[in-house]
Amino acid sequence: MPMRRRHLLQLLAGGPAAAVLAATGCRPRGPAAEGARVVEFWTLDLAPRFNAYIRGVIGAWERQQPGWRVRWTDVPWASVERKLLAAVFARTAPDLVNLNPPFAANLASKGGLLDLSGVLPADAADGYLPAIWQSGRQDGQQFAIPWYLTARITMANRRLLEQAGVAAPPGRWDGLPAFAERLRRRTGRYALFMTVVPDDSAELLETLVQMGVRLLDDERRAAFDSPAGRRAFAFWTDLYRRGLLPREVVSQGYRRAIELYQSGDLALVATGPDFLRNLQTNAPGVATVTAPFAPITGADGTANVAVMNLVVPKQSAVASQAADFALFLTNADNQRRFAEEARVLPSAAIALARLQAALRADDQGPAGAERLVRRARLLSAQTLERSRVLVPAMPGVKRLQAIVYTQLQRAMLGQAESDAALAAAATEWNRYAAARWPQAR
Repeated sequence: MPMRRRHLLQLLAGGPAAAVLAATGCRPRGPAAEGARVVEFWTLDLAPRFNAYIRGVIGAWERQQPGWRVRWTDVPWASVERKLLAAVFARTAPDLVNLNPPFAANLASKGGLLDLSGVLPADAADGYLPAIWQSGRQDGQQFAIPWYLTARITMANRRLLEQAGVAAPPGRWDGLPAFAERLRRRTGRYALFMTVVPDDSAELLETLVQMGVRLLDDERRAAFDSPAGRRAFAFWTDLYRRGLLPREVVSQGYRRAIELYQSGDLALVATGPDFLRNLQTNAPGVATVTAPFAPITGADGTANVAVMNLVVPKQSAVASQAADFALFLTNADNQRRFAEEARVLPSAAIALARLQAALRADDQGPAGAERLVRRARLLSAQTLERSRVLVPAMPGVKRLQAIVYTQLQRAMLGQAESDAALAAAATEWNRYAAARWPQAR
């Protein structure tokens, strides 16, 4: 697999095999090789639910671009890397891909994605939320156009809050220990579940950033072994050792948080607004006492946002048209429609403003489950005003998470002191980084 991946990146970056194709003018990809002007477009897990929407957008773009057409392929999330590998080796790589940010960043770092600066209008960024557009930059190049977003909020069991004698969850992490202790003492339940399973949710890594921890320096070496890092590691270690986090946070992932919340054994869960709909089906009794609140953040109030991107592989021979279609797909009108259908958030600023206005208007309707969902969606949309991608999708980010979580587990379980575990994580990461980016020093 390492050789195949290196070959993939070489091809995507226009390596020797790609150079031969360019020199001969050959691009054996069906109709495109026969002269038809086609943009190959891949998405992740959108079919069949959004077939009508995607085909409608494609049709509208094709009417504006006579002689061009878009060939759409939807790929299961779990198989996109394998399928992209196969497509590259077959010289049929798509022209525009909806990629998850970590894989996109890895390809960008190896030169596999096109720097879009040369094919986008000078004012292209103006239509998007600034922090979201910026998240698609790496090493001074714009490798992604943002599409749709999700932002977690806090769902709280009001019955448990009332039993603990509090009106609302804490708004900042520094208020969590006292809240968790009070809730545990008065109800026997836990405040929240924060997994440290290495290959699961990145939520805890995001909390470190919210607590003022800089993860890496400009040369991709560990910056987290710092006073802020030591305080953050001690914060989570202490909560666990005091019995204020469920014991299984070291062995089970985010799914366990959902199970505990649905059973009434957890007061808070960080999730999206549609969780309320699932809760009404899976745990109607808990749903009736659940209310949405703003997400817990650090001192500066910054929340996290997850971004789905559109990227253009460097192998594409129709990059300008692919970028044009990406801008059309993500314009304010199309994003607003998709946000309503998919119940996600738009990255286009005008679309977000329209969505918020519509949700505020809807909030005047009769009380009930759907009104609560709309209120949660509005709260999620409002968090974008103070949100950014807290853990950028940089190369090696999953390795970084695994290293940090593994050492934090050791500290929580008493196998190492918190400061020593943090230092060990920094040493392990720096060893990995030196092997992967030796030129950084």
